[in-house]
Amino acid sequence: MFVCAGCGTELTAPVSRVALPVHTHHGAWEELHPPLMEPATYAVEPRPTGPPWRRWEEVGAETAARQGVYVPVFGVSFGPRNRIVIAPGDSRSMTLIPDRCEGHCQGVDGREGPNLACEGCGRAVATRWDDCGLWQAVWLEPDAVVRRSSGLPAGPPPGWDDLRRAEHRVPPVEPDGSWSRRWHVAVGVALAHLVVAAEDRPVTLPAGPVAELLGHAVGLYLPAGPGAARTVGLAGPGIPTPRPRPDVLLVPRHPLTGASWRPPGDEGAVVPLDSGVWAHLAHLGETSPLPATGALPEGVLRDDYPLPPHPWCPLTPHHRAFVDTMAGLPAARALRPRGFHDA
Repeated sequence: MFVCAGCGTELTAPVSRVALPVHTHHGAWEELHPPLMEPATYAVEPRPTGPPWRRWEEVGAETAARQGVYVPVFGVSFGPRNRIVIAPGDSRSMTLIPDRCEGHCQGVDGREGPNLACEGCGRAVATRWDDCGLWQAVWLEPDAVVRRSSGLPAGPPPGWDDLRRAEHRVPPVEPDGSWSRRWHVAVGVALAHLVVAAEDRPVTLPAGPVAELLGHAVGLYLPAGPGAARTVGLAGPGIPTPRPRPDVLLVPRHPLTGASWRPPGDEGAVVPLDSGVWAHLAHLGETSPLPATGALPEGVLRDDYPLPPHPWCPLTPHHRAFVDTMAGLPAARALRPRGFHDA
């Protein structure tokens, strides 16, 4: 758990660390979002986030690079590093600071800095996010809190085996028939890595779910044409790595560390995917609301159920997620990718 560095008041329920979700800073405008974090978990953002902001032209390329921004963008954050994010329901003993509750139309967005104070000593310790376009979260300021053991036994840390659980998979379509907001962002982030890994050259996607779901998005951000195309394959725990090895592998991020999966001894190019999105592509699992039972063979599905919801347009990436991810990749300085500079 985390306690106030000033007076020791407990500010969170017992929480365990997991990887920072790739969709943390990107949502859908004019929509209320659910909590970013699962209950009883926390994550750490190593990059500078939040105010104060400074213009790229003001700080210059060298200073921006020290802040983790490697290509020109409008604004560069000079906020704190290593902020800690938890679900709002895991916060304790904090109260809103009335004159810092600015937002757009449906909540607060932390534009004025920390907006939550410790009830024990009044020190500003965290920032609540719940405005439209933001995943609901409470961000603890790294210098205002201290991590302390709760004394409770810790559960097993998440690992590669979690990716095989059906509940870990993130379906690409929401119940209302629209594309998943998490998929929008995950595709935008993955495309930035793919542009760098493929050196902004055309790519050939593997047939099946990868091509069906990502083909349109790849066509928007990478050049077309068969010449010098890089091959892309899906790889990860529980599925065989394609042979011969494709030029680029789509692999999952570790649920705890956020590190990219790699085949043993492999040093080739990989593109990390949100682990829930990767799990859906790699382990489609049951697709019928009325699974086959009884005498039907294993794997056979009934064909008398309603068709699943199908969005009216192809899946497109979250452009801001693409731009922000590209800006944070040092290798992007040597490229002039169409999707980034056309913006």
